[in-house]
Amino acid sequence: MNLVNCKSAFKTLKSGLPIIFPTDTLPAIGCLPKFSNIIYEFKKRDRNKPLILMGSEPKQLIDYVHESAKEDYENIASKYWPGALTMVIPASEKQATALTSSDLTVGLRIPNSFIAQSLIRETGPLLTSSANISGFQGSITVEGIALDFPSVEILGPIPWEKSSGKASTIIFWKKGGDWRLLRAGEVLVREL
Repeated sequence: MNLVNCKSAFKTLKSGLPIIFPTDTLPAIGCLPKFSNIIYEFKKRDRNKPLILMGSEPKQLIDYVHESAKEDYENIASKYWPGALTMVIPASEKQATALTSSDLTVGLRIPNSFIAQSLIRETGPLLTSSANISGFQGSITVEGIALDFPSVEILGPIPWEKSSGKASTIIFWKKGGDWRLLRAGEVLVREL
């Protein structure tokens, strides 16, 4: 098992490699936005499936949100973050490096995890996905994840804080005040 601290994780991320870290839902594999291809390679993930951009706080992600959706973004963020909610929202033109979707949207989330927030506060936003090989149910234990990704560094210390083991709720912004549910999860969004 390849355990690292935040300082070593930051060096690894800057070199273009991913890191595995805990969140409040499922363990995540993440990379700096300019290295998004690496997640697709390690997970064997279909490149048509976008990644989620995680931040440590809403203001860290606001520049990724298109002007037309900023008010709704701030409203939902203030009510449900940090937490198990992902917002799919139109992306700002100036933040194209974070785009992994073909429709100019970006999925944004602030995990309710001290370890994840601490890492992302240091690194800046990270493009993420659940830490599993695509098409297979992943492990939620550090030991199981280490078997699936033997060459990927894992953020310590362990044991990790408790997570739900369930994927986040995903909502999609259609237009001002109009959200749609894409995936049900732990969070029930009253605005739907």
